[in-house]
Amino acid sequence: MVAALLIENGTLVDPSQNLNRPGRLLCIDGQVVSLDPADGDLPPDVQRVDATGCLVAPGLVDLGVELREPGAEEDETIASGSEAALVGGYTSILATSNTSPVIDSYGAVEYVRQKAAQASGARVHVIACLSKGGKGEQMAELGLLTEAGAVVFSDAPKPVPSDALLKRALEYCRMLDRPVFDRPSVPELAAGGVMHDGKVALVLGLKGLPTEAEDLAVARDVRLAEATMGRLHVGPVSTMGAVDMFRRVKSRGVEVTASVCPHNLILDDSVMASYESRFKVHPPLRSPAHVEMLRHAIKDKTIDAIQSGHMPRSREKMMDDLDRSPFGLSSLETSLATAATALVRTGILDWLELFDRMSTRPAQIAGLDRAGSLLAGKDADIVIVDPNAGWKVDSSQFRSTCISTPLEGAELIGKVKATIVAGQVRYRAAG
Repeated sequence: MVAALLIENGTLVDPSQNLNRPGRLLCIDGQVVSLDPADGDLPPDVQRVDATGCLVAPGLVDLGVELREPGAEEDETIASGSEAALVGGYTSILATSNTSPVIDSYGAVEYVRQKAAQASGARVHVIACLSKGGKGEQMAELGLLTEAGAVVFSDAPKPVPSDALLKRALEYCRMLDRPVFDRPSVPELAAGGVMHDGKVALVLGLKGLPTEAEDLAVARDVRLAEATMGRLHVGPVSTMGAVDMFRRVKSRGVEVTASVCPHNLILDDSVMASYESRFKVHPPLRSPAHVEMLRHAIKDKTIDAIQSGHMPRSREKMMDDLDRSPFGLSSLETSLATAATALVRTGILDWLELFDRMSTRPAQIAGLDRAGSLLAGKDADIVIVDPNAGWKVDSSQFRSTCISTPLEGAELIGKVKATIVAGQVRYRAAG
C-alpha cells in the first residue's frame, strides 16, 4: 500500500527554494513528491494534515547533541533525546561522542545507529571521535568509522588540543568527504571557569571563562582550515572576537562555518547573580555586548547556523553547588522558540531566514543531502509551526530526561504543532 501524506492550508517555508507562500505538500513513501498537487493526482487513501495558521518547513537539523548513551543513561538516552528532539521540531540530530566508552570504533558507531533505529524519535546521525579514545593524541581510524556510518568527526565537547593532529585530520577528511567539527577553547585558560569573565563574575566572586580561551582557539582553527582547504565547522561560539575572525576569513573566501546556541542570543551573564546552576552552560552566557554582536552575526551569515547546545545532566548532578555542578542544560525542546523570540520577534530575522539557520544550512554543513529542503525527492522530514503561539517553558513537561534549563518560566513564541519524519507524523502537540 502507498503511504501518502498531504499537508494543506499552511504556508510553505523552504530556504532551499526561497519559498514562502501558501500551498500544500504531498509526500509519498517517505519522500516529498510535489508542491500544490491537483486533487486528481492524490492517492485515494491519502492522509490529510491540516496546517491552518501554521508554517510548513523542512525539519530542523541539529549540529551537536549529547545523548550520553552508552555510559551516562541517567543524564539522557538515545530514545529520550531523540523523542525530545521531535518536540522541538528536529527531524535530524547529530550525536556527539561524549559517552563512555567514546565513539571511536566501528562497533561503537553501529551501537548508536542500532539504538536509534529502535527508537521512535528524530533521525540520529553519528559524530565519531577524531582522535583515539577522544584523548587528542592520535588520529582515530577515520576511514573505518566512515564505513560504519559516521557523518562527522570531532572530539567535542573537548577541543582538539594538537595543531598537528587537527591539520592532519582536515587533510585526511578531505579525501573522505567528511567535515571536522571543533569546540573552540584553550583548556589552560578556561580551567576552573564557571561563567563569563567580566564585571558580573568579579562582583559575584566567581572564576571566569575568559573570551581569549575561545578567541585563540578560533584563530588557530580558521588558519588551519585556510591552509588545508578542509571542511571545518567551529562551534558553538559566543564571543565578539570569534565573530570578528570569522568575518575576516570569510571575506577571503575560506569555507569555514560556525554556529551559535539560541540561549546565547537571548540571555546574558547578569542572570548568574542568582547562583543557580541552570544558568551554568557552555559556552557561557556572555555580556550584553557579545549577545548583540552574535545576533548581528547570525543576520549577516558570519555565523551560519543555530544549534541547540543540548548538554543533558541528571537532576542530582545539577543540584550541586555552582562551583561543583557540571555545565549542562536541556535545550532541544526550546531552541526553535528561543531563537524565534530572540531573532524573529525582534525583527532581526524573518521565519525564512530562521529556518535557513536551523535546517537548510545545518544540513549542508553536515553533508545531509536529503535533509533541510522541501524539494521533490528529498526525505519527507517536516516541521509544522504555529508562529504566533506563545507558551511558557515548563521543564516538568519535557520529554528529555534532563529538566535543567536556563529558560525555565520564560514566555516564548513559536510552537511546534507537528513533526514528521519519513512521511510519518511522529509528534503532534496536544490541543
